[in-house]
Amino acid sequence: MRSRLETWITAVPNLKWNLDELFGEGDRLCAQFTFTGTHRGPLRDGRGNELAPGRKALRIRGVGVYVVDAGKIIDSSIYSTSAPSEARRGRRNSCASPTPGQPRYGMAIEVRHLTKVFETGRRRSLRRVEAVDDLSLTVEAGERVAYIGPNGAGKSTSIKILTGILHPTRGEATVLGVVPWLDRRRLAARIGTLFGQRSLLWFELTPRQSYRMLAAIYGLDRAQEQARVGDLAELLEAGDLFDLPVRNLSLGQRMRCELAACMLHEPEVLFLDEPTIGLDLLAKQRFRELLVRLNTERRTTIFLTSHDVADIEHVAERAIVINHGAVIYDDDVTAMRRTLLSTKLVEVGLSEPAELPTIAGVSLLEHSATAMKLSVDTTTTSIRCVLDTVLDGLPVVDISVLDPPLEQVIAAIYARPRR
Repeated sequence: MRSRLETWITAVPNLKWNLDELFGEGDRLCAQFTFTGTHRGPLRDGRGNELAPGRKALRIRGVGVYVVDAGKIIDSSIYSTSAPSEARRGRRNSCASPTPGQPRYGMAIEVRHLTKVFETGRRRSLRRVEAVDDLSLTVEAGERVAYIGPNGAGKSTSIKILTGILHPTRGEATVLGVVPWLDRRRLAARIGTLFGQRSLLWFELTPRQSYRMLAAIYGLDRAQEQARVGDLAELLEAGDLFDLPVRNLSLGQRMRCELAACMLHEPEVLFLDEPTIGLDLLAKQRFRELLVRLNTERRTTIFLTSHDVADIEHVAERAIVINHGAVIYDDDVTAMRRTLLSTKLVEVGLSEPAELPTIAGVSLLEHSATAMKLSVDTTTTSIRCVLDTVLDGLPVVDISVLDPPLEQVIAAIYARPRR
């Protein structure tokens, strides 16, 4: 089998290939290899993205993996660990981890007047769409931030700019002091990304085998890889899952392993896009607790986008709301209800049936023989006056004052007119 693998991985001319490791059980094996040399023609990574257009010969280096089952290749991935331009300039491998003692920036994310315009259509039907419009925000290192907004608000576009995938039309942005679209590879070694709809793991391998490949991509040696996998197994309480095939894991178990994968190189900022989508209630609760624990114990900056209000309430300390490509609200999550809505909910338990007296600014939401639920507009009548009236006029056995649900608060923010 080893000789057959060596034949397969040396099939591309002008590249020097080396079979580094062969691991697995039975007929299902994984071969990890490295390559260096000169390549002519389009070079694509394991996800199908074009790394170099192939108009001229390029000096490259990288890592790859073959998954073999019963003598046949069932999956393959190749990753360049040096951009061609970097190789020509003789720069060091930009995917290696930051050097020890490198200062961590006090400001994790800084965005100033960021704008991204897309052009759609052709000729006379050509039109310009501003996905991001003069966006400005800052996130300090160690913060837990929810970055929320309705569909089409510009969240995904701005995150792609912050991770270096897209170039802005105008404006400035830095992540950990790095301009993302100018030095994406150096930034990639210091940030982690986790998207609920995409996987960092190889379906046919175990998570631990996937971590070996990812460690090679990030330039970690075997000792560093084993130490970090051990730390993450303990932190995420997932060590028993790392040796099971990914295809056999439940969605909740896989997402814990995905979180370990994006934390393997110890990123300082973690970008999360709908990470709990599809998870059941218990799995969501556990995943939120893990994110808070990562932030508390490792001071990892959390930048979370989600349409699940519970994610915002349980993970984030601060909420940035974006709509029409611009920030329309930025404050602590705990202050959202207090500052945005002048409504309180009052739940009243009754010992016998009774009718609610007329009170200005109070509307009856629910009414039964033993309970009623009221909505109070505090700009019209104070909560104290309402409570005095209810306690004096009704046979009350229990009463409580509640803030409106966060969904109502966020809906009120979304409904604000564009300035």
